[in-house]
Amino acid sequence: MNPDHQDERTRIRRAMDRLLNGQATAFNGSLTAAALAVQAGVHRMALMKRHADLKNEFYERVRNETSQIPESEKRLRETVVKLKQTVADKNAEILELRRQITQLTLASAVLTERLNDIGDWSGTRDNVVRFPSS
Repeated sequence: MNPDHQDERTRIRRAMDRLLNGQATAFNGSLTAAALAVQAGVHRMALMKRHADLKNEFYERVRNETSQIPESEKRLRETVVKLKQTVADKNAEILELRRQITQLTLASAVLTERLNDIGDWSGTRDNVVRFPSS
């Protein structure tokens, strides 16, 4: 492994310990990957790409040692709740539209039948509908 990468890994592990012990020296001490990267003095993308295993380890430690849910997981859970509500709303809308289609189809059939009855009743061949006078 590249010596620079090994040094980053060491700094990341030390930063994990400081954050989890409430001894953050940089950033706001939040238990996020961004805070971990700042605390370790590494670029956030380096943490996400080269050291993804350490990022995952950090989130696992956050869960186990602090009984907290990582911020990214909280945001994902909130998004899931919103998406489930959207799906429920769309399903209700689809059901309403299907009900309307059924009603319109029935109304169309009734009107078509009535027009056919009027055409038969008039007895005309020139397709002019004549209504009886009262």
